[in-house]
Amino acid sequence: MTSSTEIIEVKNLSKYYERKIALSSLSFSIKKGELIALIGPSGAGKTTLLNTFATIVKPDEGRLVIAGIPSEKLTNRKTLAKKIGIIRQQFDLVGQLPVIHNVLSGRLADWGLIKSLVSLIIPQEKQAALKALERVGLADKFMEQTSKLSGGEQQRVALARLLLQSPEIILADEPVASLDPARAEDILSMLTKLAQEENQTLITSLHSVEYARKYFTRIIAIKNGEVFFDLPAEKVSDLLLSDLYQLKERSDNGES
Repeated sequence: MTSSTEIIEVKNLSKYYERKIALSSLSFSIKKGELIALIGPSGAGKTTLLNTFATIVKPDEGRLVIAGIPSEKLTNRKTLAKKIGIIRQQFDLVGQLPVIHNVLSGRLADWGLIKSLVSLIIPQEKQAALKALERVGLADKFMEQTSKLSGGEQQRVALARLLLQSPEIILADEPVASLDPARAEDILSMLTKLAQEENQTLITSLHSVEYARKYFTRIIAIKNGEVFFDLPAEKVSDLLLSDLYQLKERSDNGES
């Protein structure tokens, strides 16, 4: 259920790398609770945009406001962790650690150094971690070494970690790119369901247009660093998608 509260405001946002334009004067807003898929050709600017939302990349021009706070002022680690959670295709887990410790790392921004170190010996807030693992169907694996889990199970551990972190916004950068189709659907179904249950805003970059249409309510297409279209998922036509992904015809001498 979405509310009318704007949680992200983007105004004339641009980012340049040397002479290449990565993002070109983007403007749009995102409401709390929306499920948004970012699609577009490789190199279009999707990851740069997500990293800008994560405050990892600083824009060169324009304005970005996250949950009412200008992005340049989101420098406090604890505040940032409450606003933004990130999930990537590499999972960002410590393979040598048991599952429960990877889940509890969602609390690190809150805990401070001493509690974090103690938790490596005696897991702190164990019940909260077990509850999160139960919600992603992995309660029986809590003491297993994380690296021994399948890719789909590891991504579930990353989801459980997000449940403990409980950010207002989840940024998912190609979260199912390394999974087979059955596991990809499983993770996307779970990710969108959890975000809706927690009334979180979910912004996910995807290669698969089919997944974008099936699991998300709004699709923002990026091409050459610009918004190509921004529509409710059901309004995205095959013709628009064909225009989005069309490749330039190459001439006989190989030039594009």
